[in-house]
Amino acid sequence: MRLLIVEDEPTLVEQLAEALAEAGYAVDVATDGEDAAYRGATEPYDAVVLDLGLPRLDGLSVLRGWRAEAVAVPVLVLTARGEWHEKVDGIDAGADDYLAKPFRMEELLARLRALIRRASGGASAVIERGGVTLDTRSARVSVAGRPIRLTGHEYRVLSYLMHHAGQVVSRSELIEHIYAQDYDRDSNTIEVFVRRLRSKLGVAAIVTERGFGYRFVDTADPVD
Repeated sequence: MRLLIVEDEPTLVEQLAEALAEAGYAVDVATDGEDAAYRGATEPYDAVVLDLGLPRLDGLSVLRGWRAEAVAVPVLVLTARGEWHEKVDGIDAGADDYLAKPFRMEELLARLRALIRRASGGASAVIERGGVTLDTRSARVSVAGRPIRLTGHEYRVLSYLMHHAGQVVSRSELIEHIYAQDYDRDSNTIEVFVRRLRSKLGVAAIVTERGFGYRFVDTADPVD
């Protein structure tokens, strides 16, 4: 899963980027509204953390611009504590949730997980498919109750596929969602990650749809 942090306060940016990376996300950062507006409109993020008080273009204008361009990415707005009108304005502009500063990082992570789940049609923080369990709260994976150790990139690939279970996900889509923008991307590594996942999971949960991409299926589902 790939996230965009839009915040101009350096210390908070560093804290957010570190916490989100530790939680298993690929993270991009924009420190002004104009950069944020461009990134959000041109890159396929799974969620955005958006501060409202930004240089060059304020957060509400950024959000309104995205929604006007039909950018449906889930957005968590950060507001100053007590500024209730900012919360109302943010929701009216198209925000999916808001969080007042100062905040607990654990709450921000929980709210982001909920936004991503809802965007993919899920309700629980724990995804169970075909004997594979992925706990988005702890970034842990198990098969039939047996813990499985994954690398960061393996976890991101599996998480994205399981959030979109039953759908065919192309290699290019996976690349866009597991790497940050400044990461040296290699499309061949996707095959490597999928092969490793199949080996570690020990189940035929990831199916290759030749010419199209990959699909995560329940092992009880029919496979062509």
